[in-house]
Order: sequence, then structure tokens, then C-alpha cells
Amino acid sequence: MKIEFAPLSLPLQRRLQTAAVVQWVFSFLCLAQCCIAAFIALLFTRFWLLCVLYAAWWFVDREAPLRGGRRIHVVRNSAVWRHMKDFFPVTLVKTHNLLTTRNYIFGYHPHGIMGLGAFCNFSTEATGVSQKFPGIRPYLATLAGNFRMPILRDYLMSGGICPVNRDSIDYILSKNGSGNAIIIVVGGAAESLNCTPGKNSVTLRNRKGFVKLALRHGADLVPVYSFGENEVYKQVIFEEGSWGRWVQKKFQKHIGFAPCIFHGRGLFSSNTWGLLPYSKPITTVVGEPITIPKIDNPSQKEVDFYHSVYVDSLIKLFDKYKGRFGLPETEVLEVN
Repeated sequence: MKIEFAPLSLPLQRRLQTAAVVQWVFSFLCLAQCCIAAFIALLFTRFWLLCVLYAAWWFVDREAPLRGGRRIHVVRNSAVWRHMKDFFPVTLVKTHNLLTTRNYIFGYHPHGIMGLGAFCNFSTEATGVSQKFPGIRPYLATLAGNFRMPILRDYLMSGGICPVNRDSIDYILSKNGSGNAIIIVVGGAAESLNCTPGKNSVTLRNRKGFVKLALRHGADLVPVYSFGENEVYKQVIFEEGSWGRWVQKKFQKHIGFAPCIFHGRGLFSSNTWGLLPYSKPITTVVGEPITIPKIDNPSQKEVDFYHSVYVDSLIKLFDKYKGRFGLPETEVLEVN
């Protein structure tokens, strides 16, 4: 196969877009390890006092991620994210208004390899989430372990990212006023194992914890589907029962994430393998909110009922918009 390198005359705008995506991929794959290594290394230099002072601050501030975090609007509005958004491009589609007097739990589907649509749309202002939903504060929920990493925790909080655990979600939905929207990637690591181009599949049948949380707080559920999320990377899919899937499930069980063997395009050529995602459109559609009553101790029957309503709503959202975003009308959303 002949390698076709990007032309030297590539517009500056495209180079900036590529650079923005490179830093995101690096952050996703390596930032946690780099933060730990830098923190430890600095302890053995003349800057050791900075590490000690940061550690003291870290201890005093340890509850911040569980109390809504500390978003920084300059970070969320950075031009870096606009360049990253334009690389694909990523688009946010609003279908209904959201009331600022209510709280919401967005169920985001599918996970994809890196959750690019979730990050671009809800942890930055690149696609104008605050303009499309005025008065709504989005909180993208991610693994709690990320907030135990020095420096990384502050970086995540600056974008409005919170831990996906009960303490954090309870605080945001009960002690942070109204107009909050927590975005939960419902399928999680298990769903990422099945992400591949041309496949529209979600892990949802036995994921009911987010529905129970919504009932306990009376937070409305909002289905969200990102068309194109699975198209930006190719992945080796291991069959159930294979050694590869066994290893992935062990990692998922004990660490919280599953290692995927994936690839995208190269940095200097679109027809070579690399870690840069393919430049494919990602269109995130925010569906109609489902009104949820407040029930302090919901029964399993009540959880099952509203879960089925949510699943039906997600399927209807997919069916309504699939034809507009490049899928055939015969395409069916696979719910596992």
C-alpha cells in the first residue's frame, strides 16, 4: 500500500486541529502516568517543597471532587477544544428545552473507545452546550480513580468532570441546587469492548443503577445518542470465551477499565495506522427528557418500569435520527 503523506501546504487551521487531537489522545492514554511520575521525580529535586505544598493542598481539598468540583470557564472555553471539535467535526443537536428548575441525568451512548463526543460536548464549550441549554450545568462523570491522581484531578475538575460514584452524584443532585445535568456513559468499559465502525450497539439491559439514582432524587432522565462515536477507531473484537476477552474482563472487574486493542490513523498520513482518530463526523443528539418522580426507596418494580421507558425512548431517538446522520432506515439499535 502506498503511503500518502499530508501535503506540506496543509492549511494552518487543519494543523491546529490535528495538534489539538494529539494532545487529547496523549492526555487520555498517558496523562495520569505522567502526572504521577512528575510528582515523584520533583520530590528529588530542588522543587521538592512545591510537591509538599501541593500534597498539603491535595489533602485539604480531597473532598472537592465529591462536592461538585471546581470548573474553570477559561479552560472549558479554550480554543484548543474548538480546534479539536472541528477535526471530526463534533456537533451537538438539541431536540427539547430543559427546565432550569429540574435536575437531569443524561445517559450517553455509545461509549466508543475514548468517549470523544461526551468530552467535546459536555466537558468543554466547543459545541455550545451552555448556549443550547442555558442555565444547565453539565457534569461529565468518569472513573473515581482518576481523582486520586495528583494534578490530573485538578485538570479534570476544571472541565466540570466529576467521579461517577454515589457520593458525588448524590451531592450534585441534592445539595447543589437545580439546573444540574450529570452525564453518565451508561455502557462503561463493557460497552467499549464492542465498539467498532458500522456497529450500533449499547450495553443497557442490566444497567439500572442510574435509573435508581434518578428516582431517589427525582431527576429527569435524558437519552443521548452519538452517531459516529464508533466510527473514529477500529478495534480488534475478541469473541466471548476467548483468552483475549477473559483478560479484558479481568481488567474491567479489578481496575474499572478494559484494555482495548485499537488503532486509528497515523499522524502524518491518513492511510497508515496510528493512535490519531479518523476524521469522521460525530453528531450527539440530546433527546426528550423523561419525567421521573422522587421516590426515596424505589422498589425493583419501579426501577424496572422506568428503565424500560428509558430504553424505549433511546430506541425511538435512534430510529428518528439515524437516517439524517448517514445510517440506512433499516439499521436497528442493538440493546444488550
